[in-house]
Amino acid sequence: MGSLTYLALLAGCLVVTAPLELVLRVRVYARWRRLLVAVVPEFAVFVVWVLYAIAQGHWDYSDTRTLGVRLPGGIPVEEVLFFLVVPLCSVLALEAVRRVTGWDAGYPAVDDSPGSIAARNERGADRGTESAR
Repeated sequence: MGSLTYLALLAGCLVVTAPLELVLRVRVYARWRRLLVAVVPEFAVFVVWVLYAIAQGHWDYSDTRTLGVRLPGGIPVEEVLFFLVVPLCSVLALEAVRRVTGWDAGYPAVDDSPGSIAARNERGADRGTESAR
């Protein structure tokens, strides 16, 4: 099991956050372009950073805790997957919080149906501007 430790951790992250997509219907996978905009810049920066750290001898990875499969530059395949899985799980968690609380996080909520929290907040904001007149 030792060589599967890192992969098991990543799989666990995906398993724990999968219900957020299915049960809460946060639609992260359906909005794949938006997901790419969130993940690709982070992925590029951190892969370059890790490759630099490996080349400088700052970082090394245990062959007993990884599969031992190294990509060019000596980066383990699990580390590359880490930079995809963790941001994906983070985006799923953020969208779940937005869905449950109605928090817009600086941009409009997806659900603008008349009964949604975002729509109720919008109507409340409209009433406030009317009373200020």
